[in-house]
Amino acid sequence: MRVSLLTTVATAAALVLASGCARQLVAQDPVTYRPASDDTAVLRHGLAYAPGTAPAVVYHAIEAGNRLQRMPYKLGGGHAHPYDYGYDCSGTVSYVLREAGLIEDAMPSKGYFNYGEKGPGRWITIYVCRGHVFMTVAGLRLDTGGDGAHTGPRWKPEIREARGLVLRHPPGL
Repeated sequence: MRVSLLTTVATAAALVLASGCARQLVAQDPVTYRPASDDTAVLRHGLAYAPGTAPAVVYHAIEAGNRLQRMPYKLGGGHAHPYDYGYDCSGTVSYVLREAGLIEDAMPSKGYFNYGEKGPGRWITIYVCRGHVFMTVAGLRLDTGGDGAHTGPRWKPEIREARGLVLRHPPGL
């Protein structure tokens, strides 16, 4: 009887979690950088440059991402102090969105499950899973992980697997 009750509770919890994920849009393909597009940022010597077709908010987001390029990874970085000496994944995304005027305060990675609107954005897309978040701005990935070569927030043109990650974007972008 006790095992049966625990199994029932576990099954019910799994269904609740699954139904919450079912309402989200998830990535089916890896994140790839295609600089040939007119709507894609250009990466030169580690800094990103917004395409001429981008709205001002995208320019601000890219400028903010550029300011983080030499920062180290710091667990909790960017949360207690918006201008920190290092940033973690959610601190990085929060910093860029805040500097672009798209949020007011830093959020933990799980907060991005409900941020903005569902699905990919035209200019900014946030990829979130349990314990990690990263973003693309004008098609270029800003991430604290993914290739192991660098720590801390970096623009990363390398392909990153994203299958199953939840996709969100700022309203209108």
